[in-house]
Amino acid sequence: MAKFLILGSGELGKEFIIAAKRIGQTVIAVDSYENAPAAQLADFSEVINMLDGKALDAIVEKHKPDYIVPEIEAIRTERFYEYEKQGYKVIPSAKAANFTMNRKAIRDLAAKELGLKTAAYRYATSAESLKKAVAEIGIPCVVKPLMSSSGKGQSTIKTDADIEKAWKYSQEGSRGDVAEVIVEAFINFNYEITLLTVSQRNGKTLFCPPIGHRQERGDYMESWQPAPMKNDVLKEAQQMAEKVTTALTGYGIWGVEFFVANDGVYFSELSPRPHDTGMVTLANTQNFNEFELHLRAILGLPIPEITQERIGTSAVILATSHVENPTFNGLEILAASPKTDFRIFGKHTARPYRRMGVVLTYDTLDGNILEVTEKAKNLASKVKVV
Repeated sequence: MAKFLILGSGELGKEFIIAAKRIGQTVIAVDSYENAPAAQLADFSEVINMLDGKALDAIVEKHKPDYIVPEIEAIRTERFYEYEKQGYKVIPSAKAANFTMNRKAIRDLAAKELGLKTAAYRYATSAESLKKAVAEIGIPCVVKPLMSSSGKGQSTIKTDADIEKAWKYSQEGSRGDVAEVIVEAFINFNYEITLLTVSQRNGKTLFCPPIGHRQERGDYMESWQPAPMKNDVLKEAQQMAEKVTTALTGYGIWGVEFFVANDGVYFSELSPRPHDTGMVTLANTQNFNEFELHLRAILGLPIPEITQERIGTSAVILATSHVENPTFNGLEILAASPKTDFRIFGKHTARPYRRMGVVLTYDTLDGNILEVTEKAKNLASKVKVV
């Protein structure tokens, strides 16, 4: 059986480990704090600062994994190139991990090298250069740290008065030691989707049914599958997704995000791993959930097809205050609701807006996706983190 080194041990890593353990794999979970969600299930766990290259090197040398699987952005990813030279398999690849962990690299690849349609954008390295970038892009615009996740440090500038606040917030939310930000023109989109894209060792690319999602503060609140969209628009997104994932090289699952507007599809971002919006697949909306697909693609197991089995929605359970060793009121309401499931991630510290769990609702393929989504959203609001 293979040995996996998971770099980052949150809820996505936890579900990946569940998939891996079901077919007998060995997993080492790494994070910056003790008893992270994925570490609770792993065969072994390590606590290090993954931005410390020497500490990262030591963990790789100690465990000698078959696969190195990054789950977060705050990693000294340039070390991955050396690991590949030493014979380790980095997922999806060292190039993919380096490019996608930094918004500058992936945006320049998509827009400049591959010619994909994106929002107009600029970069800024200080509050002063941010003012210049905003003047060139125009208001409204969106500011994001080059290295962050789950909307941390992201804000929308609506007036000149927001610029200084946006810069400060971007620095507070940035992961790693990268101070630079990307400034994007605001796209008047109709909806946004995540297209889970599976790259296989045999060179064949597969796509999951599109996932729609709604965000607040740059983080997803609900996701639903399938996202209703015209077939020609979906084909355009699939072609763009295959183009960028092929250029990045490697195998595994990718979460490719798009805006869909009146004038077409815009590439937004890409994650080289299971995506948070893809937790909707835990409602068994597909024949394999996104974590099982990631694992099978890594191991080179054949995936003959991905099929939609039923419709479904995920809605996040958020904390509203700082709590140590939180408990959850209202789970009995979820348990009593038909066609409903839930996951509690096992995080030992809660803070405002931290994602602590997810509600999953589903129905048959001929069900109403809007009704299923409202149901999940309503049920998630019933759960209180205390």
